[in-house]
Order: sequence, then C-alpha cells, then structure tokens
Amino acid sequence: MSQVDVITPGSQARSAVKPGEAPPESQAVQKPKKESKLQLFIRGAILPVAVLTIWQVLGSLGLVSKTLLPTPFEIWLAFYDLLISGELLRHLEISVWRAAVGFLLGGTLGLGFGLLVGLFRKFEHSVDPSIQMLRTIPHLAITPLFILWFGFGEFSKILLIAKGAFFPLYVQTFLGIRSVDSKLFDVARVLEFSRFKQITKLVLPAALPNILLGLRLSIGVAWLGLVVAELMGSSEGVGYLILDARQFSQTAVVFVGIVIFALVGKGSDSLVRVLEKKLLKWRDSFNG
Repeated sequence: MSQVDVITPGSQARSAVKPGEAPPESQAVQKPKKESKLQLFIRGAILPVAVLTIWQVLGSLGLVSKTLLPTPFEIWLAFYDLLISGELLRHLEISVWRAAVGFLLGGTLGLGFGLLVGLFRKFEHSVDPSIQMLRTIPHLAITPLFILWFGFGEFSKILLIAKGAFFPLYVQTFLGIRSVDSKLFDVARVLEFSRFKQITKLVLPAALPNILLGLRLSIGVAWLGLVVAELMGSSEGVGYLILDARQFSQTAVVFVGIVIFALVGKGSDSLVRVLEKKLLKWRDSFNG
C-alpha cells in the first residue's frame, strides 16, 4: 500500500521553516512600536490646541460675547494678574489643604471599612446595607444638614469632602477582596498561613488593582466635594474665588478657577497612575 501524506495548514507552515532559521516576516508576530513621550504629548495636545485656536478666533472676530465666553488670551491675562498679586496661590493653598485632609479622612475610613466588609461576611451583613443606602445621597441634598449641624466652618467642609471620598474606595476595596480566587485561600491553608499573612501576602496584592482604581475615583470625587463645600459658604479657596467673580460678572476669573480645578485634579490623578504602574508591573493587560 502506498503511503498518503496528510497535509495540514500547520504542517505546511512548519515545513516552510527550517530548524534554526527565523520565520518569515509574514509569519512573525509584529509587536507594536512604542511611541516616545514627545509623540504622546503631541498626540494628546492636538485636540486642546485646536479647540483653543477656534475659540480664540471666534472671540477675536466678535462672534461670541466676551462677557459670556472670554477668549483664552483674556483668561490668561486674568490668571497672570491673580498669580502676580498672590491671590491665586493663597486660595489654591487653602483648597488643596481642605481636599487633602478630607480625602485622607474619607479614604482611610473607606479603605478600612472595605477591608472589614470584604473579609468578614457577618460585618458585611451588619454594615454594608446602611453604607449602600448612604452612598446614594447626593452632596447637594446633604449640604444643608451639614451647614445646620456644623455651621460654615472648616469642619463641615472637610466632612463633606470626606463623605465623597469614602464611598469609591470602600466599594472598590470590597469588590477587590471578593474577586480574589478562592483557590488561593486553599493554598494558603495548606501552607499554614496565619490570618495576618493571608491578608498581607494574598488578599491585598490580589485586590490592589481595584484599590488603586478606588483611589483614583476617590480623589476625583474629593475635588467635586471641595467645589460644593467652598460654594456653600466660604471666604477663602478656589471655589470662593469662582463664586465671588460670578457675582461681579468677571467671567475670565471664573474660567481661571475652573481651569485650576481641572489641572490640579489631573495632576493628582496622574500621580496615582504612576503609582499604579509601579505597583502593578506584574499585570500583563491589554494596552490597545
């Protein structure tokens, strides 16, 4: 009987490549080239520069009212005047202090409660329903109560910021712990890990992606809480600067305050992303 060679697509590909030779370019896996930081910066700056250019042209031609929408150049002049006078730095320093203290308070409590609820089911049944109910209450709804209870002082503002920072970190920490593979706990029991060692060596590293995501969300919500806190009654801070400029129809100064909030918020988010890249080097995820 004559032997019949069975040819498959895989066997054709293997026969085309001799041992010790590199596969053809058509068969080799093409890795995407990494762009330089300058290229990434230029790519990200295209849209803002285009918007600012169109905005400036429309304002210079008088097609848009400068009272309602001042040009970017006028906003820059207002920013420069506030910076030279020292007023901007004074308000910014107070706002950053309020946001930092409120975030540390709310974020620490959110992380702690998230760990307890995630690790102990009885604690979840006792605490989580009440926290989920409080989570749905908007900032603006609870602001009058904070003013009634604590007045217009710093304490009420910090508590309002802490309220916003608490829930994202709490929810993400809880979800991160509950998403840990249960088989890892079986391995930990075999290795006779103590409860503390299970938490530090197993639970926290596995839940770290969710915790860092909660950290980013908490920082963003803390800035939103800061705006509400400073608008509800304050004599200092970037929120007060915006409110005072609105009363005198200084629209350029209002835009300066908005841009400051955006830049500081973006800077804090970028710091967390850098921390995320360093702590999660082991994670092999899709980058697009």
